[in-house]
Amino acid sequence: MENKEQLIEKAEQTFYKTYNRFPVVFHHGKGVYLYDNENREYLDFGAGIAVMALGYGDEEYTQALKDQADQLLHVSNLFYNQPSIEAGEKLLRVSEMDRVFFTNSGTEAIEGALKIAIRYAYNKTGNHDHQIIAMKNSFHGRSLGALSVTGNDHYQEPFRPLLPGIVFAEFNNLDSVKALVNNKTCAILMETVQGEGGIYPATEEFIKGVRKLCDENHMLLILDEIQCGMGRTGEMFAWQGYGVKPDVMTVAKALGNGVPIGAFLACGEAAKAMVPGDHGTTYGGNPFVTAAASKVLDIFKERNITSHVKEVGEYLHEKLGALAEKYPAVKECRGKGLIQGLELNTAAGPVVSKALLEERLVLISAGANVIRFVPPLVIEKSHVDLMIERLENIFEKMSLSSETDMV
Repeated sequence: MENKEQLIEKAEQTFYKTYNRFPVVFHHGKGVYLYDNENREYLDFGAGIAVMALGYGDEEYTQALKDQADQLLHVSNLFYNQPSIEAGEKLLRVSEMDRVFFTNSGTEAIEGALKIAIRYAYNKTGNHDHQIIAMKNSFHGRSLGALSVTGNDHYQEPFRPLLPGIVFAEFNNLDSVKALVNNKTCAILMETVQGEGGIYPATEEFIKGVRKLCDENHMLLILDEIQCGMGRTGEMFAWQGYGVKPDVMTVAKALGNGVPIGAFLACGEAAKAMVPGDHGTTYGGNPFVTAAASKVLDIFKERNITSHVKEVGEYLHEKLGALAEKYPAVKECRGKGLIQGLELNTAAGPVVSKALLEERLVLISAGANVIRFVPPLVIEKSHVDLMIERLENIFEKMSLSSETDMV
């Protein structure tokens, strides 16, 4: 077997250089732990960027994939297949929506949601002069459409011009949204909990105010639940904890537990907006990925994953809050359930890197100075304790225990 250095060198010569990867080669996983190619164990609090909801090697889930692989992998959307129908029914049931379209990724789900909004407006007016309000500090994906509604100049600048008719309001500032609404506005798009932008949950006043604004002006509310959905906040979808309902919703990540699948869902008039020929995909919704999603949805229900997330999420928030009180380098702790953020008064990157390489703790960042905690949803309180212990070790090594030591 080739060693780590040899594999990394091959990768650097092979892959298009759009990632700065950490110098670790992971080989396998079990439960909430990852193992590198030298069989060293790492506690995982990143879950493949909020994807591995059930952790690694879940036997029931893995068996469902094996069974489907033996039967049928792909037939295209020119035909029906049973796993997609079953997964679609289950997803509509838990989401309270009317129609679903399966995609290959979250980014593609956003593209579909944007097309619904544009088609909805075109159906009403017969013209193409429409406006979509998105949020500053947001992240929706890297394709040109998704990038157009991502409120971050750093990501957008090299790829302009992007889609026209996109304007940006301030998240959790209802007045800033109201100021942008006009007779051209057809939709408001936002994450229910901003993830990449720093783990900012919507306030109840804001999300209910936006819902009311959409109702009064016949606009669509599109909620991006790609990262914060599928049980991560302690509700199946984060918006369910606010008592609101979107017209369009996007999901992905944990829906497949590692298998690449996403979806956009719609209800009411939005569910009728597009007609045959308006959208399509070769791989989306094929039997293999939807069998995975179907089993994930079954397991969520059978094991009452959302209740577990509420319990362990509260414990994680308490422990991170105690950490914030202990270390002046920590500015704030915020989040819901098992999507939490620790904002530092210094860069998060060095902390994340040292945690991985020195404490074998997998963490990820959100923005420049926020440590993001999005572990598998099946973690226990003992795993939280172990994570806190390892993170404290890094804080002490980096001398983050006093304000004078902060970078």
